[in-house]
Amino acid sequence: MMKLKALGPYSLSIVSILLGVGCGMPAIAASPFEVWLVDQSNSPGLNYGGNIAIYDGSALTLGSSPLSGVTPQKTIDLSGLGGQTGLCSTTTGTNPVRPHMLLFNSTYTHAVLSFVASGHVAIFDTATYDPVACLRTAQGVGGVRQAHAAFPALDDSYILVANQNGKLLERIDTNYQNNLFTLNPAATLNLATCTTPNGNACEQTEVRPDNAPICPMLNSSSNLGFITLRGGGLFVVDPKSNPMKILAEYDRTTVHGNGCGGIETGGSMYINSGAGSQSENPSEFDVYQFPLSGYSPSNLPNQPGITTIFSDDTTPMRDSHGMIAVGEYLWVADRGLNLIEVFDITSNNRVNTIDLIGETPDLIDISPDGNQVYISLRGPNPLSGSAHVAAGTTPGLMVIDVLQGGKTGQIKGVIPISNIDRGIERADGHGIRVRQIQPVPEPSSTLSLLALGTLGAGSVLQRQQKQKSAISVTDKL
Repeated sequence: MMKLKALGPYSLSIVSILLGVGCGMPAIAASPFEVWLVDQSNSPGLNYGGNIAIYDGSALTLGSSPLSGVTPQKTIDLSGLGGQTGLCSTTTGTNPVRPHMLLFNSTYTHAVLSFVASGHVAIFDTATYDPVACLRTAQGVGGVRQAHAAFPALDDSYILVANQNGKLLERIDTNYQNNLFTLNPAATLNLATCTTPNGNACEQTEVRPDNAPICPMLNSSSNLGFITLRGGGLFVVDPKSNPMKILAEYDRTTVHGNGCGGIETGGSMYINSGAGSQSENPSEFDVYQFPLSGYSPSNLPNQPGITTIFSDDTTPMRDSHGMIAVGEYLWVADRGLNLIEVFDITSNNRVNTIDLIGETPDLIDISPDGNQVYISLRGPNPLSGSAHVAAGTTPGLMVIDVLQGGKTGQIKGVIPISNIDRGIERADGHGIRVRQIQPVPEPSSTLSLLALGTLGAGSVLQRQQKQKSAISVTDKL
């Protein structure tokens, strides 16, 4: 059993919100929720571990700034997955190291946690907070394996895993109802040795020089996977075929490297690129708009065409990373310059910049009612490496109140986390996701699901879109 520490009463208050104020939109009740925040640093005295801090959503939405006194309602000590009796160590023969990315399945019954250093993927029952499965990715290039990110499909049939340094795209077939999870080797796509439908080597100098997969973003139909690559370029794949098939190939001049923010909204898939290192690719901030159709093995490279809605690869230390849709706007975090760029989805124009006042943002998610945004903050000793731009001052959780329908926001406060090991602050916030505890009520007959999705607050479509985001996405090793 995992070590689960209850830290206080758990309130499940339901807050009524009004969508589209001034537009005659009906009131819709927001579901109670939690915010899960991953600290990817090792547990004190161990070379594995970490923890997940779980915050009651009502404690974040109610009350005044600066959220002083707010603490996790529960903490999952991830060192319980290792050791002599841990689920991961007993099923795979090794301890899971460096918890990284966290996402939920479509109904929020299970959490999917990837471990970037050891290649593990652990799956938790969110009702009990207990792990129900732990798998490990296969050895790839040079015998290396990593699970940089694991994205669950919205149809709940699979989890797509980016085995980063192994340069493998892997798939876990899923049956959440019966807690059955199987790593399917027949589905694996070797990005270092494969050939594209055009007869091109998947990995080649000046085209796609480093095919370590970063984040495997999925569309809402679960039939397209958008795979970002460390060295630049991108593949769109059929994630359900055995092995997974490449449907489109893009080169490094069309799509720059290290993207991990991605979300489907407004009828398109938006994906970014980032940098991370202060020496190699020292600055990248690009946002691309991909269509949701037109992908075919018969297409030429870089087809269907995409739109670059923003690009700044010259300003020093830029690093585009987390991404989320906020109403009719797209928020993209920059962990190099410590800010959020805001784009109008209708026009694709940048309309605002939100200064995060020195704090280093990583990943990002939104409350069910669309009124708050939550950002994981990096620590002073980021596990990405000493030369990484993600070094921060206050590891923890930032809460931003959304204003003007998503065009801007105001920082409500920062809730710090800490992991002092031998006198050094090791805490390093990374994965963050909002978990809805009960389904959002269906919209009334006078308000279409499409309209709700366009507004982006509290709708089923917005909930689905959030599952793909990454990501708002990640470290690049």
